Amino acid sequence: MVEGVGANRPVVPGAADSAAKAASVKAPASSTAFQQILEQTRKEEKEVIFSAHARSRLEQRKIKFGQEDLQKITEAMDKAAAKGARSPLLLYNNIALLASVPNRTIITAVDGAVEKEQIYTHIDSAVIFK
Repeated sequence: MVEGVGANRPVVPGAADSAAKAASVKAPASSTAFQQILEQTRKEEKEVIFSAHARSRLEQRKIKFGQEDLQKITEAMDKAAAKGARSPLLLYNNIALLASVPNRTIITAVDGAVEKEQIYTHIDSAVIFK
Protein backbone atom coordinates (compact mmCIF):
# COMPACT_ATOMS: atom_id res chain seq x y z
CA MET A 1 0.00 0.00 0.00
CA VAL A 2 2.87 2.34 0.67
CA GLU A 3 4.72 1.28 -2.45
CA GLY A 4 4.57 4.68 -4.16
CA VAL A 5 5.99 6.65 -1.26
CA GLY A 6 9.61 7.46 -2.11
CA ALA A 7 9.71 4.58 -4.58
CA ASN A 8 11.72 6.24 -7.33
CA ARG A 9 13.90 8.41 -5.13
CA PRO A 10 17.41 7.42 -4.22
CA VAL A 11 18.44 7.84 -0.61
CA VAL A 12 21.17 10.47 -0.43
CA PRO A 13 23.08 10.94 2.81
CA GLY A 14 22.80 14.48 4.16
CA ALA A 15 19.75 15.27 2.03
CA ALA A 16 17.62 15.73 5.12
CA ASP A 17 20.16 18.24 6.45
CA SER A 18 20.09 20.28 3.25
CA ALA A 19 16.26 20.29 3.33
CA ALA A 20 16.37 21.55 6.92
CA LYS A 21 18.86 24.26 5.91
CA ALA A 22 16.63 25.33 3.04
CA ALA A 23 13.68 25.54 5.41
CA SER A 24 15.70 27.63 7.87
CA VAL A 25 16.68 30.03 5.09
CA LYS A 26 12.97 30.67 4.44
CA ALA A 27 12.23 31.14 8.14
CA PRO A 28 13.01 34.87 8.31
CA ALA A 29 10.36 35.66 5.69
CA SER A 30 7.72 33.62 7.48
CA SER A 31 8.99 34.94 10.80
CA THR A 32 8.55 38.49 9.52
CA ALA A 33 5.02 37.70 8.37
CA PHE A 34 4.26 36.13 11.74
CA GLN A 35 5.65 39.18 13.53
CA GLN A 36 3.45 41.48 11.44
CA ILE A 37 0.37 39.39 12.16
CA LEU A 38 1.22 39.32 15.86
CA GLU A 39 1.66 43.11 15.99
CA GLN A 40 -1.61 43.65 14.10
CA THR A 41 -3.43 41.31 16.50
CA ARG A 42 -2.00 43.12 19.52
CA LYS A 43 -3.05 46.46 18.05
CA GLU A 44 -6.58 45.16 17.46
CA GLU A 45 -6.71 43.78 21.00
CA LYS A 46 -5.96 47.25 22.39
CA GLU A 47 -8.68 48.97 20.37
CA VAL A 48 -11.95 49.66 22.11
CA ILE A 49 -15.06 48.35 20.39
CA PHE A 50 -18.49 49.96 20.66
CA SER A 51 -21.35 47.47 20.83
CA ALA A 52 -24.34 47.87 18.51
CA HIS A 53 -26.35 49.13 21.49
CA ALA A 54 -23.70 51.73 22.37
CA ARG A 55 -23.45 52.88 18.74
CA SER A 56 -27.23 53.21 18.63
CA ARG A 57 -27.27 55.28 21.83
CA LEU A 58 -24.49 57.52 20.56
CA GLU A 59 -26.35 58.12 17.30
CA GLN A 60 -29.65 58.82 19.10
CA ARG A 61 -27.98 61.32 21.38
CA LYS A 62 -25.88 62.82 18.58
CA ILE A 63 -22.63 62.10 20.39
CA LYS A 64 -19.56 61.89 18.17
CA PHE A 65 -16.08 60.97 19.31
CA GLY A 66 -12.99 62.18 17.52
CA GLN A 67 -9.68 60.36 17.36
CA GLU A 68 -8.42 62.16 20.48
CA ASP A 69 -11.58 61.15 22.38
CA LEU A 70 -11.16 57.52 21.35
CA GLN A 71 -7.53 57.61 22.49
CA LYS A 72 -8.58 58.92 25.92
CA ILE A 73 -11.28 56.26 26.21
CA THR A 74 -8.73 53.58 25.31
CA GLU A 75 -6.32 54.91 27.94
CA ALA A 76 -9.09 54.91 30.55
CA MET A 77 -9.93 51.30 29.64
CA ASP A 78 -6.23 50.40 30.00
CA LYS A 79 -6.07 52.05 33.44
CA ALA A 80 -9.19 50.18 34.56
CA ALA A 81 -7.70 46.91 33.30
CA ALA A 82 -4.42 47.60 35.14
CA LYS A 83 -6.37 47.93 38.40
CA GLY A 84 -8.23 44.66 37.78
CA ALA A 85 -11.57 46.18 36.78
CA ARG A 86 -13.93 44.07 34.72
CA SER A 87 -17.06 46.26 34.39
CA PRO A 88 -16.12 49.90 34.93
CA LEU A 89 -18.11 53.07 34.49
CA LEU A 90 -16.03 55.47 32.40
CA LEU A 91 -17.13 59.05 33.04
CA TYR A 92 -15.79 61.22 30.23
CA ASN A 93 -16.74 64.89 30.35
CA ASN A 94 -20.53 64.66 30.59
CA ILE A 95 -20.87 61.15 29.13
CA ALA A 96 -21.09 57.90 31.07
CA LEU A 97 -19.78 54.83 29.28
CA LEU A 98 -20.41 51.37 30.69
CA ALA A 99 -17.63 49.04 29.62
CA SER A 100 -16.50 45.43 29.59
CA VAL A 101 -12.74 45.33 30.08
CA PRO A 102 -12.21 41.65 29.14
CA ASN A 103 -14.02 42.24 25.84
CA ARG A 104 -12.58 45.77 25.37
CA THR A 105 -16.14 46.87 24.60
CA ILE A 106 -18.24 49.92 25.43
CA ILE A 107 -21.66 48.47 26.23
CA THR A 108 -23.75 51.63 26.42
CA ALA A 109 -23.47 55.40 26.63
CA VAL A 110 -25.47 57.97 28.60
CA ASP A 111 -25.09 61.70 28.07
CA GLY A 112 -25.87 64.32 30.68
CA ALA A 113 -24.64 61.86 33.28
CA VAL A 114 -23.73 64.50 35.86
CA GLU A 115 -26.77 66.71 35.33
CA LYS A 116 -29.37 64.35 36.74
CA GLU A 117 -29.64 61.49 39.15
CA GLN A 118 -28.41 58.21 37.69
CA ILE A 119 -28.01 54.75 39.15
CA TYR A 120 -25.52 52.37 37.55
CA THR A 121 -25.56 48.73 38.56
CA HIS A 122 -23.24 45.83 37.85
CA ILE A 123 -20.10 47.96 37.82
CA ASP A 124 -16.99 47.26 39.83
CA SER A 125 -15.14 50.54 39.43
CA ALA A 126 -15.31 54.04 37.99
CA VAL A 127 -12.78 55.97 35.93
CA ILE A 128 -13.35 59.72 35.74
CA PHE A 129 -11.34 61.56 33.11
CA LYS A 130 -11.41 64.59 30.78
